[in-house]
Amino acid sequence: MESPVNTPASEIFQNIKRELHRHIVGQDRLLDRLLIALLADGHILLEGVPGLAKTRTLLALTQVLEAQMNRIQFTPDILPSDVIGTEVYRPQTGDFVIRQGPVFTNLLLADEINRAPAKVQSALLQAMQEREVTIGEQTFKLPDPFLVLATQNPIEQEGTYALPEAQVDRFLMKVRLTYPSFDEEVEIVDLAARERAAQPSLAKILPIKDLVGLRHQVQEVYTDPKIDRYIVSLIHATRAPDSYGVKGMIEWGASPRASIALKVCSRALAFLKGKTFVTPDDVKEIAPDVLRHRILVTFEAEARGIDSDEIIRVLLSSVTVP
Repeated sequence: MESPVNTPASEIFQNIKRELHRHIVGQDRLLDRLLIALLADGHILLEGVPGLAKTRTLLALTQVLEAQMNRIQFTPDILPSDVIGTEVYRPQTGDFVIRQGPVFTNLLLADEINRAPAKVQSALLQAMQEREVTIGEQTFKLPDPFLVLATQNPIEQEGTYALPEAQVDRFLMKVRLTYPSFDEEVEIVDLAARERAAQPSLAKILPIKDLVGLRHQVQEVYTDPKIDRYIVSLIHATRAPDSYGVKGMIEWGASPRASIALKVCSRALAFLKGKTFVTPDDVKEIAPDVLRHRILVTFEAEARGIDSDEIIRVLLSSVTVP
């Protein structure tokens, strides 16, 4: 049997999506973004109401990748030790032992992260950035690959708090989930009824340890210097709104981290499509997910019902394409 690393990447990921669709109806965009995040070694922030198959999708991905998965349900009374772990005293021996928290896994579902206190959010986001945690006097590396899929309810819901901009910037992408279409929901109802009788077992397509080799292949996807300049031009446009048709609508523009993220995600997207080079269309396709949480809109824009997605659409149509 051919090694997954030697199989064309587009075929590998088409097989993964095909297998996931045995258990997940629709959600193509979410599945693509999850695979991009794994290839780009980043994390995803999902925004959407409960019941849109976020947990189900990650559980299915865990099976297909032969990975480990943990879930944390964030609540106002959760503690940092509930996330990263703690030292436990053993009276029998008079010493302390380390009890690792759920963050020690490949795929971590951080459910309703915007219901947690700031100290807990910081503990998780530090682990995401540094890929290690300190418990007592010992520092532990997290597994590789390590992907956090954090979910948040729309901030209009009771008991939610907007994440600080500096923390949100740690996420590679922010993906907004919408309700399924009518036909998709009919299929969901039918699938749920059939699964009550027999829970399907998903095939293992790609061992997660082989993902590291595929990441190296992503680095070989060619990005022309003109594409680099286009990416940076888009980011700079968020800092000069007066010149791009969105005067008075952006409080803060995107940081250089956004330029890096946009290039990495564009490369991963091209790789998933089986291409060896990045095109402007790849950049345009992934730009909203990379930028929507990195642009702070003004009060004036909010009052007019203009969000970051609308601003990004204007910038994409205004910045010259190479």
